[in-house]
Formats: sequence, C-alpha cells, structure tokens
Amino acid sequence: MTKLAEVARVIRSKNAGPYELTLDILLKDAAVYESFRRREILSADSVAALYGVPVDDILSVVYFDPARAIKVTMKRRLPSGAPGDTDVYGAQQHAPLVDFEFDLGDETAERGQRHR
Repeated sequence: MTKLAEVARVIRSKNAGPYELTLDILLKDAAVYESFRRREILSADSVAALYGVPVDDILSVVYFDPARAIKVTMKRRLPSGAPGDTDVYGAQQHAPLVDFEFDLGDETAERGQRHR
C-alpha cells in the first residue's frame, strides 16, 4: 500500500466560500496521476468514506490533466466562522488525505517513489 503523501507534491485544503471546502492534490508523477484518474482512486465515495460524511456532501471531484491535479469540493461540516468551527480558513482539513492509503500496483508505485 502507498500513502498519498508519498506520491503527492502538494496536499492542501482551503475554503471555497463559507459553506464549502476545497481539497487540492497535485501528484509528482504523470504515471501515478494517470492511474489515479483511470481507476478513480479518489472519488466521491472514497473521499466521503475517508472524511466520514455522506457521499452527497462531496460536490465534485475534478481531475485536471495539465497540472496532474485532483480537486475535491465538499460541504463544510459547519459554516466558516460559525460557533464550534475550529478551522475558519479550512486550511487544516487536508490532514486525512496525508495518510490515505491505496494500491497503485508495482510498476506505478515504483515510479512514484522515484519522483519524491
């Protein structure tokens, strides 16, 4: 199994307005990105399971080929700045992605490891 942090150049989160959150993942290697895209390793279902939210809370998963990037937009649990919100900017919400584990297969995983 491979962790997302091993193959990603960037993993970040930020607000997309007061009610939504955006997760950005930029992958280091084109072959790894292609495997993610082709196999939909990050999908509405996998992100919902990872974050423990209903799949309907995942608004979009977009694969952007020129940047080898994946952008996920999801509903925030609480509006930004609402009582009980502990991350007003949404900048700490990427943490579950860092340890997200998946199987790339031997060849692709080896290529991703070489491009750290």
